[in-house]
Amino acid sequence: MAIGRIVIDEERCKGCALCTAACPKGLIRISGRLNGSGYHPAEIVDGEKCRGCALCAVMCPDVAIEVEKEAS
Repeated sequence: MAIGRIVIDEERCKGCALCTAACPKGLIRISGRLNGSGYHPAEIVDGEKCRGCALCAVMCPDVAIEVEKEAS
């Protein structure tokens, strides 16, 4: 059961992969497709396992990631 939900603005993402390294669950990877700026953006692998820690959003230098937490 997901506690958080990762939202990636793929058009803002430059594919630096800092979020992939920061995610303790390994839920983010770099996509094989290109965004409008010609970068391979990050994408979510298995959002159902997100714990809402927001480390990915903290590490993102382009502020392309938001983590929404479910209300308890």
